[in-house]
Amino acid sequence: MSRYAENTSVPIEKSKAEIEKLLRRYGAEQFISGWDQEQAIIGCSIEGRQVRFRLPIPPRDDYLRSASGRQSRNPDQVDAAWEQGQRQAWRALALVIKAKLESVEAGIFTFEQEFLPHILLPDGQTVGEYMTPQIAAAYKTGQMPALLPAAAGGQP
Repeated sequence: MSRYAENTSVPIEKSKAEIEKLLRRYGAEQFISGWDQEQAIIGCSIEGRQVRFRLPIPPRDDYLRSASGRQSRNPDQVDAAWEQGQRQAWRALALVIKAKLESVEAGIFTFEQEFLPHILLPDGQTVGEYMTPQIAAAYKTGQMPALLPAAAGGQP
């Protein structure tokens, strides 16, 4: 099965600009983007919430071999494959964000239903980052987790 936009030639900068334009069109009041060696970040303020999307950046070493794993690549081929992988990931992120915004606009889901895992909590974690280990523990133990940090301390 092929991956979405696996052969795209759309530059990362164009995908990032498209995401910013989409967020602005759907009401974002703020926008920020950045990156380090491991991830790219898109952040915005929309619907009264701070939202953050993390896009993992695989290490170049992940591209040392061909997709089939049978052939080694030379340094230029590694760079080309790594850059192609990043372009594909940015196109996929643009698609995901557009689909989320469209589903809210169409009334299929509420903003919270669609963006909940990406909403920032006061401690800087997203709801998804905070809840993922708790959900795993709940399935393992059968015990319900506290929903938010304040709930665990008994504060409203």
